[in-house]
Amino acid sequence: MEAGNKGAHFGGGTSVGLNIELPFEQHFNPYIDRDKNLNFDYFFVGKVMFVKYSQGFIVLPGGFGTLDELSEALTLIQTNKIGRFPIVLVGTEFWAGLLDWFTHTLLKNGLIAEKDLSLFRIVDTAEEAAAHIKAFY
Repeated sequence: MEAGNKGAHFGGGTSVGLNIELPFEQHFNPYIDRDKNLNFDYFFVGKVMFVKYSQGFIVLPGGFGTLDELSEALTLIQTNKIGRFPIVLVGTEFWAGLLDWFTHTLLKNGLIAEKDLSLFRIVDTAEEAAAHIKAFY
């Protein structure tokens, strides 16, 4: 998240931060606008707020938290609980294993539909990510 906040900060944009209080890590980064730094005690509350106001996700390589937020957004869009917005995964090589699992396990076993694979796009550059977001809107 820090990279997005840093870009917004130096680009003169609004920089919002949603932070989960954890005892062993995770503190807000210095690029968040002071009046737009929101702290949450529980992951589910932070995710609700994160998804509710999003106009697009650009997902960079990450761990369980990243997968959690990605899965939440895909599920809510897939089930029509929220309106569709663009989801862009950056890094073809990084996401290849997940895409393989989606297609060869979930799709093959009827756990997702073919159309669900169109809920996101995988790209390798910032320019491709920005172009997809712009084209969506």
